[in-house]
Amino acid sequence: MPIAVTDAITSLAVAEQTLALARWEEGGDFFTEWRDRLPPLSESDRAALAQLRRRYLYQRSAGQLLEGTVNLLLTSPLLAIAGFYDPPFQICAEPSVELAIGDGDESLQGRLDVLVLRDRLWIVVIESKKTALSVWTALPQSLAYLAANPDPDRPSFGFVTNGDEMFFVKLQQQPRRCYDLSRLFSPLTSLEELAIATQILRNLGNQ
Repeated sequence: MPIAVTDAITSLAVAEQTLALARWEEGGDFFTEWRDRLPPLSESDRAALAQLRRRYLYQRSAGQLLEGTVNLLLTSPLLAIAGFYDPPFQICAEPSVELAIGDGDESLQGRLDVLVLRDRLWIVVIESKKTALSVWTALPQSLAYLAANPDPDRPSFGFVTNGDEMFFVKLQQQPRRCYDLSRLFSPLTSLEELAIATQILRNLGNQ
């Protein structure tokens, strides 16, 4: 009987143990996609990001935002600016995923916020949380979703945000299952933080 991801994966330690997963500890050459050879942004891109940030800051100034509002104000328009709503990408809203664990007698099941596909390759999993929660609370479940990538020979990438902060994650399954993280970005701090995150999204889409 499938177990809900949110019920089974309650912490990073549980995620690592359940998924037979470990953080990459062998130098900085594993997850270079978030910092190397980032594509440039046009003036129109930066103008769109500035407007996105102004709207988010205005709505955020009234108090905490729920997950659906974060998706509406930030995640969805950011994906549009990064080009994920155009060919060759396909968007799946709240897709169901299932992952066999252990000897295969049990499985984890859950729904992602957004899944972006390119030729059946999982490019980026968007996991959003309401602003009252730390962005890191989404990491354990995000790792479980990335581990469900049906193509174990290719790495999968995740984008995790609560609106105020965001980070990226890379997970590979072969030759051994491991993951690593980018640094934390904060659109609340500056427009440049949001611009770099957009460049990283585009770079992941080009992989």
